Amino acid sequence: MTDQPKTISLILKMILGLLIFVGTFMAAMVFGAAETTVKDVWSALTSQMTNETALMIQEIRLPREVGAIFVGAALSVSGAIMEGLTRNPLADPGLLGLTAGANAALAVTIALIPTINYFGIMIACFIGAAIGAIMVFGMGSMKRGGFSPFRIVLAGAAVSAFLFAVAEGIGLYFKISKDVSMWTAGGIIGTTWGQLQIIVPFIAVGILVSLMLARQLTILSLNEEVAVGLGQKIIQIKAVLFVVIILLAGASVALVGNMAFIGLMVPHIVRAIVGTDYRAILPMSAVIGASFMLLADTLGRTINAPYETPVAAIVAIMGLPFFLFIIRKGGKAFS
Repeated sequence: MTDQPKTISLILKMILGLLIFVGTFMAAMVFGAAETTVKDVWSALTSQMTNETALMIQEIRLPREVGAIFVGAALSVSGAIMEGLTRNPLADPGLLGLTAGANAALAVTIALIPTINYFGIMIACFIGAAIGAIMVFGMGSMKRGGFSPFRIVLAGAAVSAFLFAVAEGIGLYFKISKDVSMWTAGGIIGTTWGQLQIIVPFIAVGILVSLMLARQLTILSLNEEVAVGLGQKIIQIKAVLFVVIILLAGASVALVGNMAFIGLMVPHIVRAIVGTDYRAILPMSAVIGASFMLLADTLGRTINAPYETPVAAIVAIMGLPFFLFIIRKGGKAFS
């Protein structure tokens, strides 16, 4: 019976998170350069209206916000998984080389295979994310004693700088800097339903698999010896979760480009709300991450309307102080 109040509390927190998500989604659909009302949005979503406002909502704003939802959820969940696997409070796909690797692979692909379709670009991003992660963890574990959280962060900064330089160099040499910068700016402008049909299944599968392994991740995040003692196959579990991280980070970069700090901020905030059990952290991270990305995109469209403010800039403005605060507190500010 002692677990019942805790379960009820978690359910209430999840309901509150979902209400925040619904609120941010409605705000994202209503506010923007084009003036719309709640009635316009409701009519466009629930009827077959074909006027100019309805078409704008259905074909421009709605796919953009659906993209924001899945990217925010993907980056947040992948960040939470990375923090649990490495027991590193500073783990984030954008800080540990994954998004930089995916970005470099994207530049190489655009340069060498300019006619490649969106599915091919996404596969290239998966491969690049894997290469970036391998480079970071390889460098971080070269010194005797394995890798520490701060050594991993330093390796991530070095590898990210190198891979971004590679992407920039390729862009200049092949005269495709403009095409590459469309992704590196970090935005979801021009997201289409066709792109979402390719991206969303990968993100959905990645999040679903992570939820299925949430209990094992909770044990791994506390103590590997305990996990082995409980009969868990930690190598296989780590391998599957590593693939999930690559899927989530690679798919996100293929859609919006480099986006750091979301995978750092959201899991820390969520952990302060729901505790250390990843069965609660992962679903709540998905909900709060989606809400955060919707909010950032709404700000990007409205701060200087009708002009766009890059979403990556807004996220960085909020994320960098958070990152420095976490470092100052030794990674335990919200634990």
